[in-house]
Amino acid sequence: MNPKADKKLMGVGVLSAFAASLCCITPVLAFLSGASGLASAFSWMEPARPWLIALSVGLLGFAWYQKLKPRTAAEIQCACEDERKPPFLQSKAFLGIVTVLAALMMAFPWYGSLVYPENQTNTVIVPADQVHTVAYQIEGMTCPSCEEHVRHGASGVDGVIDVTADYRTGKAVVRFDRGRTNDEAIRRAIDATGYKVKDKEDR
Repeated sequence: MNPKADKKLMGVGVLSAFAASLCCITPVLAFLSGASGLASAFSWMEPARPWLIALSVGLLGFAWYQKLKPRTAAEIQCACEDERKPPFLQSKAFLGIVTVLAALMMAFPWYGSLVYPENQTNTVIVPADQVHTVAYQIEGMTCPSCEEHVRHGASGVDGVIDVTADYRTGKAVVRFDRGRTNDEAIRRAIDATGYKVKDKEDR
């Protein structure tokens, strides 16, 4: 295979790996840049994630096959004019770097939540009759990074005691001191992350 085709295979492989994780990379980038409203901008790509991962694995697998397959007798006979060391961009080392980079991007949803700082927990005594629990149905959460983004946003509201979020159910459960905050303030904080509260249930 010619060098240009090799580069295209690697390029498309990395691009599809990046696209496969875009729905999970965006919340972290939004958090780091302070542009929280962009967090769920690419959540619509989640259904295509398995196909993009398959495309990336297939292309990079084919690139490795082209690099490692034994040369035919005809290729060996023709290779006399080019026995020099190939340029770095056409080497196995570069393909290895590209493969590792693609694997890190595809695995991002499982380690992306580590980027978020730990919320400081202060022990506060709240009378039991002041504690209220609300489950919010949230649109746009697709991975653990999304959960962490929602959790971080809701936890920032003064009076929130604890928050749990689950992207699989699309729910965030918030316990708060009703003397210091209310359902509307928490809803606004979640909406500000870029994910939208669609419904709520008092518990």
